Amino acid sequence: MLVNYLPLIFMVVFGFVIGVTFLFLAEWLGARRRTAEKASTYESGMPPVRTARERFSVKFYMVAMLFIIFDIEIIFMYPWAVQFKELGSSAFIAMLLFIVLLLAGYIYVIKKGALKWD
Repeated sequence: MLVNYLPLIFMVVFGFVIGVTFLFLAEWLGARRRTAEKASTYESGMPPVRTARERFSVKFYMVAMLFIIFDIEIIFMYPWAVQFKELGSSAFIAMLLFIVLLLAGYIYVIKKGALKWD
């Protein structure tokens, strides 16, 4: 039974060996010229104003998590929309309930002020 997995195991080991080899070759053969531009904090051309260790507000993480939650919820609607005609009325009622719950969650987030940045 292990013989069936032998090509897969070989491919994983081969990929790992190639990756590690290229890492070491880049370190060994790569240029080592240090310039002021490479040593700067930002490569966008803007000089750094504050430290990179600045703390972010909790609101930033709340908005990020809410975006991910609502984005994933919307993704669940695509398969339903593609198969809408074949699914029937029970799927329509289930999706209507899903949308109502999603809207209730969104209204709750708005009422709690999680999206206000002041």
